[in-house]
Amino acid sequence: MKKVEAIIKPFKLEEVKDAILKLGVSGITISEVKGFGRQKGHKEIYRGAEYVVDFLPKIKLEVAVSSELVQKVVEAIKETAYTGEIGDGKIFIIPLEKAFRIRTGEEDEDVL
Repeated sequence: MKKVEAIIKPFKLEEVKDAILKLGVSGITISEVKGFGRQKGHKEIYRGAEYVVDFLPKIKLEVAVSSELVQKVVEAIKETAYTGEIGDGKIFIIPLEKAFRIRTGEEDEDVL
């Protein structure tokens, strides 16, 4: 089992979500986050004063999947989150040691 974490632009959320769900993934966790990478934020002018916005709004998706499904999920995210502009995001793959469904007590692959 693996956990796929992706940081994407907010306006790409629906497109990415639909692509992942089409693969048979049963659940996704989404968080509104702020951050920056190479993009380094941007400058804005408010009431005549210029200031730097360091942390830009992003969406963090977390998906737990079987090891066999990881590459398909990654490809779906890469294809649908792509704009070609700086700040498209990143994808991280993290090993999942154990998983439990609280309500039923199911474990590992049965949870997915």
